[in-house]
Amino acid sequence: MILLKLAKTAVIILLLASSIYYISFKHGRTEFENSVEHTSAVLKHSSTTKQTIPTQQENHQFSGLFSFIGMQSTEIKEKLGEPLRIDRSSYDYDWWVYNTDPLNYIQVGIENGRVVTVFGTGDDVLVEPFEIGQPISELHLKGLIKSQISLNIDKNRYRFELTEEEMMTRPLISMGNVYIQLYVDKFTNEVSSVRFLDGKTLIKLRPYELAYRGELLSASEVTQAEWNEIEQGNKAQILDLTNVIRIRHGIHSLKGDERLAEVAYLHSKDMRESDYFDHTSPTKGGLADRLADGDISYHLAGENIAAKYVDGIAAVEGWLNSEGHRETLLSEEYNYLGVGVYEKYYTQNFIQKWD
Repeated sequence: MILLKLAKTAVIILLLASSIYYISFKHGRTEFENSVEHTSAVLKHSSTTKQTIPTQQENHQFSGLFSFIGMQSTEIKEKLGEPLRIDRSSYDYDWWVYNTDPLNYIQVGIENGRVVTVFGTGDDVLVEPFEIGQPISELHLKGLIKSQISLNIDKNRYRFELTEEEMMTRPLISMGNVYIQLYVDKFTNEVSSVRFLDGKTLIKLRPYELAYRGELLSASEVTQAEWNEIEQGNKAQILDLTNVIRIRHGIHSLKGDERLAEVAYLHSKDMRESDYFDHTSPTKGGLADRLADGDISYHLAGENIAAKYVDGIAAVEGWLNSEGHRETLLSEEYNYLGVGVYEKYYTQNFIQKWD
């Protein structure tokens, strides 16, 4: 996170949670032959006492977004109407976005005419059996959060392994054939948003370290043209979710600015292509330099960056859980936001300007 004020630069070095996964072979495993490791810069947290949870084979019937998994797209239209926007993802599904109400924000992932994932946030969104704003301690006491989640798909065996920090800030819960990823605001210790997934989609996302036996299910290769569409979708979602979170905290929403977004995009692209991760580009300079190159006038400016998150949703929740980035995300001083996404590099440029 970087702040600029009246052309004077003040840099605050902060921990930015990022996630990287790669395939490797591990010796000495008795149950699984391979693993996909997932690492992130996170804080340690001790786990709480756990009790028994429902097994994967049990059936669960809940209303709300949970019930959407497996539905046909025609049924979603009957329930929610036509989506306000359709965004491509990098995981074989398209996001149907319902963003008119910040208290009931919904994204429905449709693959081959069927719902494979759903994301929801806002005080009024129905995410039964959970609630937005629910203390995470309640779920730990009920034994709903485990360090390992196993599943079988087409004779292949998979096991996700969560760190203590992940169990506190983005736990994964299994209920029948539905998997629930909770994003927890660690500053309030309350549920911030919820993502429901079927098993195949969870494996494609791989948001945690994964051990497996058999074939590793992966998303289809993404072409450059498809990346352009994916980037536009993540860009729009990051702006949407930033404003949902700001409104939740009683702060005015931000206006999108396309010229500012272009500056942010060029920084994300530069980081990816020049293989670095920093607010200062080896060739383009710092935020003040890049804003000047983009002919952007401002009184105050700030920047958040992220890399290797599975998508824009995860990046925003990551910023929310990093103190300095959270301060920028929730600042009352800014009134415009430009978002730039290049593949899985994400940049937010905030400015205060007087129209």
